[in-house]
Amino acid sequence: MDESGWLDEREEKSVYDLHNNDPQDEGYRRFLSKLTGPLLERLQPGALGLDFGCGPGPALAGMLREAGMNMALYDPFFYPEASALGRQYDFITCTEVVEHLHRPAEIFHQLDALLVSGGWLGVMTCFQTDDERFANWHYRRDPTHIVFYRQATLEWLARAHGWTLDIPAKDVALFHKV
Repeated sequence: MDESGWLDEREEKSVYDLHNNDPQDEGYRRFLSKLTGPLLERLQPGALGLDFGCGPGPALAGMLREAGMNMALYDPFFYPEASALGRQYDFITCTEVVEHLHRPAEIFHQLDALLVSGGWLGVMTCFQTDDERFANWHYRRDPTHIVFYRQATLEWLARAHGWTLDIPAKDVALFHKV
């Protein structure tokens, strides 16, 4: 989206405040398991992870802690802990985050720097697949969604960063920093 269409910070946060991402909601946990399941298959017990863009109720981080992972949180609105961005991680999750990025190239570069060699970046976002239906696509109509990804875009990101890419489920991408 052109920058002129972006919400200002206050407006953007007011939209996020409406989200109900209850960590105890079984339906939400099932939704997040599309990422946690395949990611956990690739991680060692006790791995250190960062939930980047965790939102006000970091359900994903809670699920990963329940599975034995050590988690740090970062969200520019709800957990703006700069110290979380000053270390490296075995894995990073970005669930329903990358479509909100004002400067995606910069953020993907930052995420690469935050990953140890051999680390994993798990991304979940609704892949854009149909140009003819784009104008009426529900995902596009969220005013905080300003960038969209096709599988080809994710493949390009993997090549640009020297990562491998696996798409284990619909709208889930796992990047491996080799």
